[in-house]
Amino acid sequence: MTNHGGDYNQKIDYVFKVVLIGDSAVGKTQLLARFARNEFSLESKATIGVEFQTKTLILDQKTVKAQIWDTAGQERYRAVTSAYYRGAVGAMLVYDMSKRQSFDHMARWLEELRGHADKNIVIMLIGNKCDLGSLRAVPTEDAQEFAQRENLFFMETSALESTNVETAFLMILMDIYRIMKKKKTLVSNEADGGDSAFLKGTAIIVPTPEPPVVQKGGCCFSSS
Repeated sequence: MTNHGGDYNQKIDYVFKVVLIGDSAVGKTQLLARFARNEFSLESKATIGVEFQTKTLILDQKTVKAQIWDTAGQERYRAVTSAYYRGAVGAMLVYDMSKRQSFDHMARWLEELRGHADKNIVIMLIGNKCDLGSLRAVPTEDAQEFAQRENLFFMETSALESTNVETAFLMILMDIYRIMKKKKTLVSNEADGGDSAFLKGTAIIVPTPEPPVVQKGGCCFSSS
């Protein structure tokens, strides 16, 4: 396992683990490199095993360290599953919009995610490589329909052109932050002598994403 990233001297208020999942070669590692280091490599090799990178951001005057985990999409690495998902508060389901099969596999990846991750995890569907407009094999409407049916955020991105990459990560991190802040308030109220029986049974509900908004250039995202 490889850990890239510093941030040793800062007071960290929250650490959010977000996992990237999807088939091989859909661009998971490139999305991570673009977000964490603003890099893109045409010579990128397949990820072996698991690695993660961190990026520290300020959200609502709080210092949040995003710990983004990346893994190989190949079947032979599925043994890492339970450890990979443990503690994750966010997930990005990534497909390549020029490869229909990678989108068709999203239901299977989502089933695996929900089988191993916390039920309150924030999930975003990502259609990567939207710069390949002429090679589109997955209509935006198909992905929107799937996202709405499964209650996921949805955005189309291009790691190559840096389209919507930061926006997608910030959207998922902000939603996680809202949930964590609410959770912290509930715990705090309980400690102050609130009705603990009621609070312990309070579910943290992930808000339903608003309908996606299509922007010029063929890339699409859900409005926050």
